[in-house]
Amino acid sequence: MDSLQISLWVVVTLVAVALLFDFMNGFHDAANSIATIVSTRVLKPHQAVIWAAAFNFLAYFLFQLKVAATIGKGTIDPAIVDHYIIFGALVGAIIWNIITWYYGIPSSSSHALVGGLVGAAVAKAGFSGLITSGVLKIIAFIFIAPLFGFVIGGTLMVIVSWLCRNMAARKVDKHFRRFQLISAAAYSLGHGGNDAQKTVGIIWMLLIAAGISQSTDPVPGWVVFSCYAAMGLGTMFGGWRIVKTMGNRITKLNQARGFCANSGGAATLFMASAFGIPVSTTHTITGAIAGVGSTRGARRVRWGVAGGIVWAWILTVPCSALMAAIAWYLGTLVL
Repeated sequence: MDSLQISLWVVVTLVAVALLFDFMNGFHDAANSIATIVSTRVLKPHQAVIWAAAFNFLAYFLFQLKVAATIGKGTIDPAIVDHYIIFGALVGAIIWNIITWYYGIPSSSSHALVGGLVGAAVAKAGFSGLITSGVLKIIAFIFIAPLFGFVIGGTLMVIVSWLCRNMAARKVDKHFRRFQLISAAAYSLGHGGNDAQKTVGIIWMLLIAAGISQSTDPVPGWVVFSCYAAMGLGTMFGGWRIVKTMGNRITKLNQARGFCANSGGAATLFMASAFGIPVSTTHTITGAIAGVGSTRGARRVRWGVAGGIVWAWILTVPCSALMAAIAWYLGTLVL
């Protein structure tokens, strides 16, 4: 990637916009981490968001930057990246996040960002600007991640039901109130470890395009720290409209089911982050909740609600791509 003549104020502005997106990512996806512990009354809402935000940030110390590398180098051709593409991608993703948050739709901030990158890149260079293998891998995990969450969450629920079959319901709830705190913490670690890195990758692309960093250099520490901090702060403010959908409308949860859903989601996120695959925390926890609910019978899951969420998944990439393409054009006029 050849460095471009990008003024310092443009770089600073776009870094600020990227951190705003990261804040909104935490705000938008707070429901993924806290919906189960709020709906089962293990923690009050303000306690839950602080708990989730703390573990979002602690992920900074635990995860390698494999997801950031996939976003930074594996989705669009680095040779075409400039400040207009970064601007278009971020604005397209932010607008889609605002729309889906307003209507309480648990869409994916991750795929909004990927769609934004795709739309801005296609607007500039056509489809030749995409790294097809990387984009297809991300799109494939729109379906694979919730399937993994469904299977792992459902399997854990079957195991827990068998182990606790002779235990009084009150005693089960008492134990799993504590276990659910652990599973929610693990899920929040996975959320931070996967989602915050996507914005790290975006800022890294910008710094390389501006000649401030080289592609062979490690990601600057301030970039990683800022992204994790922004996501943690966003989570602290919480997305309450989406909490209701995730925690109550898909299936009824108790402490044990909430533990299994969070644990299934966390396991999926840890595996994806280990392989550097950017996945949607929204898709993952939705699949895990549905998997847990299905162990009591298919009728226990409100498939109509789940189906509406799936439509949001399908529409996220093309809609955010279209908005990003428009934003890219506007960016060429104002930046």
